[in-house]
Amino acid sequence: MKKTIASIIVMAVVILGCKKELIIADGEGLNDWSTVSHAASSPNYTEVFDDSKVHRFDFTIDKDWWEIMQQHLSDYVGSSTQGGSFSDITPIYVPCDLEYNGQTWYNVGIRYKGNSSLQSAFNSGIGKLPFRLKFNEFANEYPEISNQNFYGFQELSLSSNYNDKSVMREKVASDLFRDFGVPCARSVFCRVYVDYGDGPKYFGLYTMLEVVFDTAILNEFGSNTGNCYKPDGEAAKFAAGTYNTSELENKTGGTDFSDVQALYDVVNSSLRTSDPAAWRTALEEVFDMDIYLKYMAANLTIQNWDTYGKMTHNYYMYNDPATSKLTWIPWDNNEAFDEGKQGGAISIDVSDAGTEWPLLSYIIADATYEAQYKTYLRDFIDNHFNSGHMSFIYNNYSNQIEQYVTGTDGEISGYSFVNSSNNFTTALSELQSHVATRYSIVDNYAP
Repeated sequence: MKKTIASIIVMAVVILGCKKELIIADGEGLNDWSTVSHAASSPNYTEVFDDSKVHRFDFTIDKDWWEIMQQHLSDYVGSSTQGGSFSDITPIYVPCDLEYNGQTWYNVGIRYKGNSSLQSAFNSGIGKLPFRLKFNEFANEYPEISNQNFYGFQELSLSSNYNDKSVMREKVASDLFRDFGVPCARSVFCRVYVDYGDGPKYFGLYTMLEVVFDTAILNEFGSNTGNCYKPDGEAAKFAAGTYNTSELENKTGGTDFSDVQALYDVVNSSLRTSDPAAWRTALEEVFDMDIYLKYMAANLTIQNWDTYGKMTHNYYMYNDPATSKLTWIPWDNNEAFDEGKQGGAISIDVSDAGTEWPLLSYIIADATYEAQYKTYLRDFIDNHFNSGHMSFIYNNYSNQIEQYVTGTDGEISGYSFVNSSNNFTTALSELQSHVATRYSIVDNYAP
């Protein structure tokens, strides 16, 4: 399999070499290029993440590149079924042109992304797969795009809304986190069309998100120079004996892991039982507990199960230089608002989180943190997650996206997780019922 991937990469290099001769040098002919849209010095959130409308992206990928992309994907997914890991291989970028609002971005890097959302959909024959975009990935091959970005965004993520018949869980969850004061990437709905040689094909309605280490941390914290970790694997649990820097990828490129080592040491310190006050003081010196407790309250209320507590992924931690504290950032929220798999979502009293998940079990065992957690639970359901507020949100987004999911401009067979208009309507009703159920549970636990 490694030989196959190596041969694909060699083919890619050859194709790039050939195509380079066809590209007009020095930007000549790129008539729609402008500093505002293609080389902005700061991200334009008003343009890119205006969620009062549904955006549209049209991608054109050369047929040869498309075939290489599919072969690599097949090998990538195959590696996991043969005992490998998704983290062993990263899908390759290939160049594409992106059209948006009548303007074109040239030789943009596009690749597949994801874990179960990619593997399961691929194995089921669903073509609606998640993508990652990098606007200057091929700047070395095409110098005329060396400063290319998308209204100030160098990278963007396109979530396929896998396993979500409402097609809005990712969007609503990220909105809720941000509204509750938990740092989270901004998101917006986006129709995606792909032409890989046979004309444009509707790949479906996606949720587009900013990339945490590209723009989100700068927007949320006013800096992007601190360590930004994306844990994946046993080390993501922060349980005793799990510390492993190879599973704590630093997306901002730093090699000093002393901050995350300090958090690991404090979490598992004997002070927790011998001197709880001293333990809390030490913990709060290296970890933003206020934001984490807010995250914990929101995340457990909405039953966002595919993350810490059940799975060893789907969050970032950023070391904010202003505070020198690691701060929790949720990511990949398409499985939210659901009872969950893998034994189900963690209960609101955290009684089913064992010592292997100390950032849940140790936190709830501390009376001070338990009280603060309950305060945030109360705040969350009173002001953010209740039937009145959520009905407005769900209905608003449903009205906005329905025509692009099941309507006349809706998703097509083979590129959708929604089998019928009834699926979409039922999913909306289930979200409404879920709010009422969760409100009642939290209300009883944190009166």
